[in-house]
Amino acid sequence: MVRALDIEPLRDTTFGAVVRCGRVTDLDEPSFRELYAAWLKYALLIFPDQFLKRDEQIAFAKRFGPLEFEMAAISNVKSDGTLRIEKDNDDVMKVLKGNMGWHCDSTYMPVQAKGAVFSAEEVPTIGGHTGFADMRAAYDALDQATLAKIEGLSAFHSLYYSQAKLGHEPKKNSDGEYSGYGFHSGPVPRRALIKVHPETGRKSLLIGRHAHNIPGMEKDDSQRLLQELVDFACQPPRIYHHDWKPGEAVVWDNRCLLHQATPWDMTQRRIMWHSRIAGDPVSEAALA
Repeated sequence: MVRALDIEPLRDTTFGAVVRCGRVTDLDEPSFRELYAAWLKYALLIFPDQFLKRDEQIAFAKRFGPLEFEMAAISNVKSDGTLRIEKDNDDVMKVLKGNMGWHCDSTYMPVQAKGAVFSAEEVPTIGGHTGFADMRAAYDALDQATLAKIEGLSAFHSLYYSQAKLGHEPKKNSDGEYSGYGFHSGPVPRRALIKVHPETGRKSLLIGRHAHNIPGMEKDDSQRLLQELVDFACQPPRIYHHDWKPGEAVVWDNRCLLHQATPWDMTQRRIMWHSRIAGDPVSEAALA
């Protein structure tokens, strides 16, 4: 059955839209093609009142492409239903806090992710928003001197690096709840600071907390430039922070948006589900 898509762009920002289309699980192929085109345009699509079950979320995410992984909980609730204690500051808690820095997913892997479907099961009463930032608009807003400076530059990306800044040296939890995903022993990927979107051709900045050590620059100068770019890029009207309601789902384009978690009272439960869409091994591969 063809579903009419009601697409309402977000106000006061350069990207994003709310989509009302009934249940995303019921979209036929023509409707999904329209949805996919809207995703490429807006980079972030928000779907109210979905309440996706596990198999439904995975199936929806697979329509955007093969998955890097099917589903992972992003949560301060353990698998047995008990609350993770913030003061214990275990590996899971450290990664949750690390995710509060602006970043792209899987830039620290050999192939950067294409995007993600993210849904809310339980949300706290205050805080726990997810922020997104438009790196296409950030690139467009750069002055010519900065563009000339960063043209041709690249940076290494590492989860070890970004977590080490928080004093986190990962080791797998004895309870087996922490997989260690992203802490791999392979080569550290290097990625250009200016990325060309493989489907739209638009240029954007590829920066964020995992980026470090620009070749040819002193370490301090590299860190300063990368932080200056994040500080410039992640400003209105290029940012949006989503205040979650249970049952909502979003899909974002990891090839042109940064995102971040935001703090919440961790005595309150927050259960989110993340399905990561794999990047094209050609367009999203690290530089040689």
